[in-house]
This record gives sequence, C-alpha cells and structure tokens, in this order.
Amino acid sequence: MDILLVDGYNIIGAWHELNELKKKDLSAARDRLVEQMAEYQGYTGYRVIVIFDAYYVQGIARKYNNYKVEVIFTKENETADERIEKLAIELNNIKTQIHVATSDFTEQWAIFGQGALRKSARELLNEVNAIEKKIEKKVRNSTDRKPPTKIPLSNEVAEIFEKWRRGER
Repeated sequence: MDILLVDGYNIIGAWHELNELKKKDLSAARDRLVEQMAEYQGYTGYRVIVIFDAYYVQGIARKYNNYKVEVIFTKENETADERIEKLAIELNNIKTQIHVATSDFTEQWAIFGQGALRKSARELLNEVNAIEKKIEKKVRNSTDRKPPTKIPLSNEVAEIFEKWRRGER
C-alpha cells in the first residue's frame, strides 16, 4: 500500500492557484487542496493524509475525513513537520511505502531517515495536472461513445425527459 502524507500549508504556498486563493480565503484554499488530493487518491489508489499546522487554525487538534481524504490539524504547539515525521514512523512497515509531499528541504531529509520517499510540491502538482487531464479525456471519450437514442427526439422533449430523470418537474 502507498500512503501520501501532504504538508498542507507548504503545498498551498507552493502552488500558484492555491496561494492566490489563500490570500482571499484560507479555508477555500484548504478545501481546494483536499478536493485535488481526493482526485489523486481516487486515481492512484494511494491513501492520502493532509496535515495542516495548528499555527493557522487556533484551537484543539482534530482529525476528520473529507472526500475520503484524511485531514489532520496538529496540536497547538506541534508543527506539520513533526506530525508527518511521527506518521512516517507509525505507518511504515514492510507492506507500506510512505511518500511525503513537501518542498521543505529540512523535512525532506528528515523523512528520508524514516524510509519515506519525497515528492516536491512541483512534482505533486505535475502529477495532479496529468491526472486531471487523463480524467477529462476519459470523460470526453465516454460521452463521445454514448449511443444515440433509438427514437429521434426534439431538443424540447429530450430536455423534459432529462428533468424527469433527475426528479425535477
């Protein structure tokens, strides 16, 4: 099993789209990252855990699932780096390969010592973009191959049927 540990704020700061969004709405930037990691998880089969520092979100530590991605906010005096190192040790076993997504050079060296592999923010972004393109292509191909109806319908009638199918009136 492959597990990807993501240093949430490090990735948000490194990805242009998320960094711009963070300036307006930090919560929206976090949500967008988690959405992208859900697509990554669904496509690759990796278990994805996104870790955020409590530095930006005051209060108690918490853990929850969003889009089947585990999201962890560290304790108040715990950094994401510290939690990632602990998780790398806890989750590492003979059947598991840990990957850590961060561009923090010090953290990259620390996780090497735990037997984990690193992914820079740029590498992860390239993978996410490639996955999104593959998903778009599959969706396009499946809609292109959709068989035409056996009975020719006007656009108006087709629209009415579509509303019925969705349960609308």
